[in-house]
Amino acid sequence: MPDVSPAEPRLEGTPRQRLREGIWTGLGLAAASFALAITFGASARTLGWGMAPAIVCSLVVFSGSAQFALATALAGGGGAVPAVAAAALINARFIPMAVAVAPSLRGGVLRRALIGQTVVDGSWVAAHRGEGRFDPERMIGATIPQWPAWVCGTAIGAVLHPSPHVVQTFALDVIFPAFFLVLLIDELRESAAARRAAALATVIAALLVLVVPTGVALLCASSAALLGLLPSSGAADDRASGERTGGAADEPADSYAEKE
Repeated sequence: MPDVSPAEPRLEGTPRQRLREGIWTGLGLAAASFALAITFGASARTLGWGMAPAIVCSLVVFSGSAQFALATALAGGGGAVPAVAAAALINARFIPMAVAVAPSLRGGVLRRALIGQTVVDGSWVAAHRGEGRFDPERMIGATIPQWPAWVCGTAIGAVLHPSPHVVQTFALDVIFPAFFLVLLIDELRESAAARRAAALATVIAALLVLVVPTGVALLCASSAALLGLLPSSGAADDRASGERTGGAADEPADSYAEKE
């Protein structure tokens, strides 16, 4: 018998259209990145960095949380090795994110490695299409505006060096977290699994923050994402339905033409 297993749902639109959609999404992320980057540039100068180190750090690292951790650790006198280790630990979140995206990538090793460089927080969320599927073109498009915005914002913050009072007055330090909150709300509205993971993470963080530092509590709370490894009831129902109907109801129309 021919293979009648349900075909994987196709992404809507052409790659170019999805790339443009990603760029539009990335513009909002870039605006938030720009504001936060100004804060990083100013904070780095306040902590004793020169203009060049702050800008080069944004060029190379391109991660707000890791860069703030690096700057704070260095300012605390912990030394370069603990500071770099703290930043690397924070950026280790990109490992499971890249693993999740990998099955959706196509092409040779070099092409997949280059696309992997576009795995950043906001772009990764924007590219998620549900049920473990990601749109690589949308992810690339969302990252394209963010990197120059982050570097330019850092340069402006390092050069102008606004005071902490200015940063707090214009709420530059909360714009980016607020934008991520919007993305989180959107994900929670569409995914029951995301709501379960978020609820568990909230409980873990609330309990651990009473006995361990905030950063450790948040890191442990991220373990709630492991719920995503459990098979969802919806997926099981879909598979059962496909087995009963022979998969015909889920197949796109053009798949019949390909088989014939």
